[in-house]
Amino acid sequence: MPITDKHGKPLSSTQVLSKGVGRINAIWTELITGFLWWGVGEMKLHHLRRFFYRLFGMTIGAGSSLHMRIRVYDPTQIFIGEDSIIGERVVLDGRAPLHIGNHVDIATGAMLFNSEHDVSAPDFHAIEVPTIIEDYVFIGPNAIILPGVKIGKGAVVAAGAVVTKDVAELSIVGGVPAKEIKKRPAEALAYKLGRARWFQ
Repeated sequence: MPITDKHGKPLSSTQVLSKGVGRINAIWTELITGFLWWGVGEMKLHHLRRFFYRLFGMTIGAGSSLHMRIRVYDPTQIFIGEDSIIGERVVLDGRAPLHIGNHVDIATGAMLFNSEHDVSAPDFHAIEVPTIIEDYVFIGPNAIILPGVKIGKGAVVAAGAVVTKDVAELSIVGGVPAKEIKKRPAEALAYKLGRARWFQ
């Protein structure tokens, strides 16, 4: 009896081996993700959380902090610059490269995605593309950044906005889908976010 895939197509022995290795890798990634969600994300001490995120492959610059209960998908492709703050319950999707710059403030409940399904494809396969958040960006509470988007330096994403395309430097956007509301003055980009809250 031939071995088939989920669509009923027969698989060669090489394909079976490849799928088996892929499944083992997927399960390992799920175990790490679960530990980061349920274990690390609930730790009360900021320094301990940051230690474990780095241990599992996330790059975190000096002075940056990740608050409690963030959701991480594959930490190995997540880069966070210096003096950036990731708020509570933020989703960081590392299934493709996620680059977050310096002095970036991401508020509670924001979601940054790198993976989505191709709804036009017969197999509904995943599309994984990098997402880039440049320096001095502020992303408001519960905003959603979709895969492949670049948020330019100093841009602001309003609370609850859904960003479906690139946002220009210093642009303030809001709405669903997000559209430009006004511009931010360039001279505003000289601040530092400061010391992390150790127990948040």
